[in-house]
Amino acid sequence: MVPTGAYGTWPSPIDAALAASNDGRPEFIGTVGDEVWWSAPRPTEDGRRTLVRRRPDGTEETVLPVPWNVRSRVMEYGGLPWAGVPRAEDGPFIVFVHHDDQRVYAHEPDAGTRPRPLTPVSDLGEGLRWADPVIHPDRGEVWCVLEEFTGEAPTDVRRAIVAVPLDGSAADDRTAVRELTDGRHRFVTGPRLSPDGRRVAWVAWDHPRMPWEGTRVMLGEVAGEGPFGAVRQVAGGADESVAQVDWGRDGSLLYVSDAGGWWEPYAIRPADLDGGGTAGMALCPGRGEEFGGPLWQLGLNWFQPLENGLVAAIHGKGATSLGILDPETGQLVDTAGPWTEWTPTLATHGTRVVGVAASPRSGYEIVELDIRTGRARVIGAAHDDRVDPSYYPEPQIRVFTGPENREIHAHVYPPHSPDRVAPDDELPPYVVWAHGGPTGRSPLVLDLEIAYFTSRGIGVAEVNYGGSTGYGREYRERLREQWGVVDVEDCAAVAETLAAEGTADPDRLAIRGGSAGGWTAAVSLTSTRVYACGAIRYPVLDLLGWAGDGTHDFESRYLDSLIGPLDEMPGRYRERSPLEHVDRIDVPLLLLQGLDDPICPPAQSERFIALLAGRGTPHAYLAFEGESHGFRRAETLIRALEAELSLYTLTFGTPRGDVPVLGLEK
Repeated sequence: MVPTGAYGTWPSPIDAALAASNDGRPEFIGTVGDEVWWSAPRPTEDGRRTLVRRRPDGTEETVLPVPWNVRSRVMEYGGLPWAGVPRAEDGPFIVFVHHDDQRVYAHEPDAGTRPRPLTPVSDLGEGLRWADPVIHPDRGEVWCVLEEFTGEAPTDVRRAIVAVPLDGSAADDRTAVRELTDGRHRFVTGPRLSPDGRRVAWVAWDHPRMPWEGTRVMLGEVAGEGPFGAVRQVAGGADESVAQVDWGRDGSLLYVSDAGGWWEPYAIRPADLDGGGTAGMALCPGRGEEFGGPLWQLGLNWFQPLENGLVAAIHGKGATSLGILDPETGQLVDTAGPWTEWTPTLATHGTRVVGVAASPRSGYEIVELDIRTGRARVIGAAHDDRVDPSYYPEPQIRVFTGPENREIHAHVYPPHSPDRVAPDDELPPYVVWAHGGPTGRSPLVLDLEIAYFTSRGIGVAEVNYGGSTGYGREYRERLREQWGVVDVEDCAAVAETLAAEGTADPDRLAIRGGSAGGWTAAVSLTSTRVYACGAIRYPVLDLLGWAGDGTHDFESRYLDSLIGPLDEMPGRYRERSPLEHVDRIDVPLLLLQGLDDPICPPAQSERFIALLAGRGTPHAYLAFEGESHGFRRAETLIRALEAELSLYTLTFGTPRGDVPVLGLEK
């Protein structure tokens, strides 16, 4: 007989330390000869990231020890931070960006030597940043994106595609870095060289557009030692988002565009390129699926050409499948397997395709597909069930109805434990999770933070509110000038429906979010009476303070589309800001903030808490030294998760003795 226990009081082997140890995922996968390499998180090592290599015999090893931290800060969200090439006698040759000084380093891991710098230190500290590198051994260079700060303001910045000498001559001399583009565009991705070496293509865009609103595919000619020549636009535009560009083995220019309402693959054939044409042909039209996503980081790739002319492509309502696309016929054959999410990083070598995938029963793993046999298998960072999987939640994929009968996509995770059942007359508490971005989404994967709550008897509902990616451009643009309205309404509609149908206790609903999700949570607390409490992480709280130089350059004009142009509607910026309506909050809240956050600076959270003090609203503010936008250190992750559980325990009336009691001030 399974014991009966009130929701929220159940014991669980999934503690905060276990959840923290599984935070982060493998990223930026690549092949170096027969080896597979990737960037891996190390939460217990001060939150750094390292490089891991998988040798042909299956052995995994960490390449860079403490204190090396492989992470770029270009656009603050970073991007591809490393590249490697094989060498016949001396082993792999690697370049990588070290987070602490943002310099590019060269490393020969089999030579037993320390990494050596290839780029200089900026006069502005970390004012020179690099990402999306490609090594060209025949040229003795690595081509990449340079982000260079020209002043003290976060928007005093320029970006260009550059060539960095591999001989180290630029380590102390900025002038030795050769610029390949003229800086006409505010943002650029790394260049992709055509198979014949004659042409190069990249994606570019400018303020006030974000890359999921409008980007351009630029084509140039490789001109000896000079910058790219005959540069022209061949695809994209002000209202067309191209997420990725690369080359097919036949010299076709491949790209993913949302010109048809969904990010779909296109090709411009070599003859059309030679003739000056720009008419891209849709390779797989009419499926109503995404083959791309938002370009939050440089170097993301949703497709990867294979040597035989086929193309590996991530696609689905979100990124749910890996398929092999024949660009001549449009035929798409999917990989069999349990995975429900593929992250935008793919690598190919011969007949092998390697990616990072997860499912509701497993975390993110390195998966290899052999296209000859169609067999897919886990080859690295394998998921390890450190607790009985029977404690994992069972997600429900649901579509709710919101205002004006609009569809709202969500994943619902009911409370679940093999050790306890709830009383028949009790409904469970639920926490609505609002994802960040807001141009992003919540994937359908095993998340031990969710399991931390569901295994204790607290349900979770992840809401992919209007504005989320994965459901086409029309769904994505529901948030245009409606941030703080549509997202808030959609989250509330899910919560209220769960309560009305008898799934959730209407008196024990909470909302939680970080970054843009923190904004949604904060606005929800000031504008609705749906929730009994809220947990808010590194949020936007004051739109007027965040616009322009109040945040980093990449998002400094994001509000033009989310709210509207500031010079035309300053009143809307004030009216929607939670900071202007602190007096409306009458339920407990927890605010968590990194003190080194350049995206959502701590000044906004500090002002918010100062205005809340003395009003009688129970609240707690936890600030973390050394943490930026998104927590990385194990000790921070543990403290934050336990504080959040304590908030729910206090609010829902479910006393527990396994977490520190959160001190709430009034």
